[in-house]
Amino acid sequence: MAESVRQLSALMRKEFLLEWRQRYALNGMLLYIVGAVFVCYLSFNARRGQLTPIVWNTLFWIILLFTAINAIAKSFVQERAGRQLYYYILASPQQIILSKILYNTVLMLVLALLGFGVYAFVLGNPVDDVPLYLLTLILGAIGFAASLTLVSGIASKAENPATLMAVLSFPIILPLLLMLLKLSKNALDGLDRSASWDEIGTVLAIDVIVVTLSLLLFPFLWRS
Repeated sequence: MAESVRQLSALMRKEFLLEWRQRYALNGMLLYIVGAVFVCYLSFNARRGQLTPIVWNTLFWIILLFTAINAIAKSFVQERAGRQLYYYILASPQQIILSKILYNTVLMLVLALLGFGVYAFVLGNPVDDVPLYLLTLILGAIGFAASLTLVSGIASKAENPATLMAVLSFPIILPLLLMLLKLSKNALDGLDRSASWDEIGTVLAIDVIVVTLSLLLFPFLWRS
C-alpha cells in the first residue's frame, strides 16, 4: 500500500513538473478563459445586467466545457511511445490513469474557480447560493477530468487523436453537463438545498462510475 502511494505521488509530481516546464499550455488556457469572457462582455454591449441568469449560466458552462477539452486533450496525446513503455515498466496502469485523473482534476479546479471569479467580476454575479454553485464546479471538475482523461487515452491510439477526442467527448460529457446545468440553475435561483440533493447524488454517481470504469478499462487499453 505504501509503495503504491509512493508511486502515485511520484507520477503526480511528474505531471506537475511537466506542466510547470511547459507553462505555455496553462497560460494558453488562462488566456482562452479571459478572452472568452471578454468576448461575452463585448457581445452584450459592455454593460452588466443585460444577461439573464439562464444565459449567464449557460455561457459560463460552455466556456468551461471547451476549456476542459483543450486542457485535458493533451493528457495522453503528448506522450510518446517510448515514454509510455517506460511508464508501463515502472507502474501499474491503474496508478497511471489515477494520477492523470487527479492531476487533471486539480488543473480543472484551478481553471474553473479562476474562470468563475473573472466571469463574475466582468459580467456580474447573479448566483444566490454561491457555496452550492462552487460545489457544482468541484463536482463538474471531477467529472470532466475523469471522462476526458479516459477519452484522451482512447484517442491517443488513433491516427487523428484531436478529431477522435472531439467526437468521443461530447456524447460522454453531455449527460454530466445537463445535470450540472440543472444543479447550477438551482444555485442561481437560491432554491432550498434539499431540492438539489437528487442532482448532487446523480452527479456524484456519474463521477464515481466514470472513475471506476477508467480504473477497470484502462489496463486493457494500456496493454495495447
